[in-house]
Amino acid sequence: MSRKLRFQYPGGLYHVINRGNYRSWIFKKDEAKISFEKTLFETCDKFGWILHACAIMGNHFHLALETPQPNLSEGMRWLQCVFATRFIRYRKERGHIFQGRFKSIVVEDKQRLGWLCHYIHLNPVRAKVCNLEDLKEYPYNSYRFLWKKRGRPDFLTVETFLESAGSLGDSYHGRRKYAQYLGRLAEDLSARRSLNFERMSKGWVHGTKEFKLALLEDEKDILDGTKPGPEHAREIRELVGAKRLKQCLKILGKDKKHLRSEPKSVDWKVAIAGVLKNSLSCPNAWVGQNLAMGSEYGVSRYVSEMNKGDRKKAAKIYRQLTAKITD
Repeated sequence: MSRKLRFQYPGGLYHVINRGNYRSWIFKKDEAKISFEKTLFETCDKFGWILHACAIMGNHFHLALETPQPNLSEGMRWLQCVFATRFIRYRKERGHIFQGRFKSIVVEDKQRLGWLCHYIHLNPVRAKVCNLEDLKEYPYNSYRFLWKKRGRPDFLTVETFLESAGSLGDSYHGRRKYAQYLGRLAEDLSARRSLNFERMSKGWVHGTKEFKLALLEDEKDILDGTKPGPEHAREIRELVGAKRLKQCLKILGKDKKHLRSEPKSVDWKVAIAGVLKNSLSCPNAWVGQNLAMGSEYGVSRYVSEMNKGDRKKAAKIYRQLTAKITD
């Protein structure tokens, strides 16, 4: 079974999610929600986390976290184990209560983290657990602390989502403006789409292609060590493949014009295709499209011929490329 991707670094920003095992309603009772929030707050204190938003729903939770130290996995392990112990003791049950280790989606910057906070704050409204007018009194969502400044935990910050909503201040006026902003988001589908609401719980990174590539700088450990699951592997291989293709073109003194103008089976294209397929297992269709080599069947045949020694010039270029490529 493949392990979930874990990117940990100082100052990491994350959307953390987990569900009850078999989607069970582990937070159905208020006592369970209260216990989980208490354990979450203890975890933030213990591991020095900054909490930007959280929502505890019936069968899952959402966290917008910042980790000044690279300790997300350690902290989540403590959080889930301690809560599970308390839950099992209270319910007098056995077995796993969560679906798995947890899902963590890396967030590129504070702007996107602000979008995530809006998404988390509106979770109970979208789930029809409470209406927008009562949201600030809903006890299992960090949004209530915006309105309870004196009781706000030291590790919980409201600055990120207030800034994201229009550089609002942590004042009565700013809070009212933020409530109005959430109201507009709740009613406007296009506005939610512009903040990527439909993708908030999907993928492995919320960010630009350049940011994803930066995370994959140590690509060998990611691809060969972590063994990402199928939901992530294809995107990762294509991102790394695009980087490797750019390196190969630079080494050979080629560019996109050469890709378009030269034959599908020219030796240097076959050599690059070999690099992308042999070391990264990039899909034939993707290689064919990005190298202008035609169908996936042609790509497979050309590289197979090179690997068997039937395309000696392509094999020579391939060896040249693999000797010069640096990770």
